[in-house]
Amino acid sequence: MLARTNARRIPTLVARSLATETAASSGPQPPPPSPPSSSQGKHPTSKPLQRTRLNPAPRPVAAHRHQVLASLPPSFGRNQFLPVADSTRALLESIVARFDAPIRYAFAYGSGVFEQDGYKTNNPASNDGPMLDFLFAVTHPHHWHSINMNQFPGHYPLGVRMLGSSFVARVEEISPGVWFNSMVTMNGVTIKYGVTTVDNLCSDLLNWKTLYLSGRMHKPIRIIKDDARVRLTQQVNLTSAVRTALLTLPADFSERELFERIAGFSYAGDVRMLLPAENRGKVGNIVRKQGEQFKELYHRLVVALPGVHWPAHTTTIQQDTSPQARAAHLRKLPSNLLTHVTDHYARRSPSIPPREADEAVYWAKLAGDGALPSVIERELHTIVRSPSTVQTLKGLVSAGPVKSLRYSAEKVNKWWKGSTSSSSPPS
Repeated sequence: MLARTNARRIPTLVARSLATETAASSGPQPPPPSPPSSSQGKHPTSKPLQRTRLNPAPRPVAAHRHQVLASLPPSFGRNQFLPVADSTRALLESIVARFDAPIRYAFAYGSGVFEQDGYKTNNPASNDGPMLDFLFAVTHPHHWHSINMNQFPGHYPLGVRMLGSSFVARVEEISPGVWFNSMVTMNGVTIKYGVTTVDNLCSDLLNWKTLYLSGRMHKPIRIIKDDARVRLTQQVNLTSAVRTALLTLPADFSERELFERIAGFSYAGDVRMLLPAENRGKVGNIVRKQGEQFKELYHRLVVALPGVHWPAHTTTIQQDTSPQARAAHLRKLPSNLLTHVTDHYARRSPSIPPREADEAVYWAKLAGDGALPSVIERELHTIVRSPSTVQTLKGLVSAGPVKSLRYSAEKVNKWWKGSTSSSSPPS
């Protein structure tokens, strides 16, 4: 009995320990194994491979200290494991299995995994099918790119290969902390995969530093490789998305309004939405076809919050919008968003009493302000704008000029289709 009680307390205790401003490391972890020698398994007299700037040897790994979370109860975060067709699951797993570099956490997302409006077909193997999108979280980015560049040199532009994996890792570190290899053909389909660190991913999931990674994970994803620490912080991220959405919605609203509000967080302020590079109706296209997956992700989290009523058999949601109820959500927003909101009121609302005088009154005043929803939306724009701009510029480096032009042309084509379809009258 005592053991079961302690097992139930594990997620809560670990969540409290992780819900900090930074995702700091505290426990030792051995470095990943060095890549196998090029002469291993060959005749002793065979000549070693000639290494050049275009075919570099993998870099040696440097030991670091990283926080390790051994395990979670099997049922914890079960809402995150969304089913896909067996053929899709087999394809995704076979692609990830081809990478020799060690991957701690991997997921696939986008229209190639879950159906979206606006595509003639959602089969990535067809000529008109969408590209498959992946994100890998790793422990040692320098070492990872060294192994990957040695295994798949064609995934990196010529100039990047000449500069080596240390250059890739340095560019990856620039906020929002991701490196993308795009328009790569593997197993007969075209894919794009991003690489980040587990630390960077968990920090964004907890604090919404950039919303670049956490925003992608607000929408349905297919987990291919699981990691206990990421699963825990992702559950915090999903709950934060619900709280933020509730603060911007009225007392009565539909589940579709909730899903569209959450799906739109990462697009609000995205520089690509201002340029002819993204389908303007993307949020609606996602939610219309993925309602079941959104409900699986969020229903249990919503009904677990006080003051929210959402019967499983209905599509209507009701919430308590009193200042006290909203204050409970407001105080638990991700730290970066909460700082943006409180700084806004400190600058523009001197009539609100200082937080130090009476915290309960302070939070109730902020939560009861009728302008709070627009303040939250404006601050979300601010958080997203800079990282999305930087990552767009980083794409010119990571993809190279040829792939960048090709990728941009496809994005413009999607934007044109989205703008023409949204301007046409509904049938």
